Amino acid sequence: MIDDKALDILFREARTHSAWLPKPVAPEILKQVYDLAKMAPTSANCSPMRVVFVQSQEAKEKLKPCLAEGNIDKTMTAPVTALIASDYEFYNQLPKLFPHADAKSWFVGNDDLINISAFRNGTLQGAYLMLAARACGLDCGPMSGFDSQKLDEAFFTGTSFKSNFICNLGYGDASALFPRSPRFDFEEACKIV
Repeated sequence: MIDDKALDILFREARTHSAWLPKPVAPEILKQVYDLAKMAPTSANCSPMRVVFVQSQEAKEKLKPCLAEGNIDKTMTAPVTALIASDYEFYNQLPKLFPHADAKSWFVGNDDLINISAFRNGTLQGAYLMLAARACGLDCGPMSGFDSQKLDEAFFTGTSFKSNFICNLGYGDASALFPRSPRFDFEEACKIV
């Protein structure tokens, strides 16, 4: 098992940040984050997550009209915003990603399976990305307060990608945090049968 310090970094002391220190995130760190996240499991290794890391001022201005009013300031001041999407034609990559079976044939023409697999596995990968970011020393501020149609038109036109959620990344300003909100105890949320 990993040690307590690692558990604190990933879970117990990690917080959702809305305020950011004015410290840039190096592209090498973003690559390291992705290279960790990509190793986590997806069904049939389908790996549908696609990410655009918004970092330049030009890209931030393109993103701004897609955001809900309450998310504009926190996103515009974040060093990076990860646009986490799923490729709804992920199955075309299965001959490369899952070469020991004809997994592509499981999906072709089965829109229900395509949709649920892209969404479920892309969401899982987005969560892995946040844990990888924390493991690489970054703080996260995930959110769903944006117009997905506008965002898809602005960043994913001409692709088979659809946005899932966005996540600000950087070095959080801990002085702006409010006390941690409660969580359910095991007995309230789980049962062993």
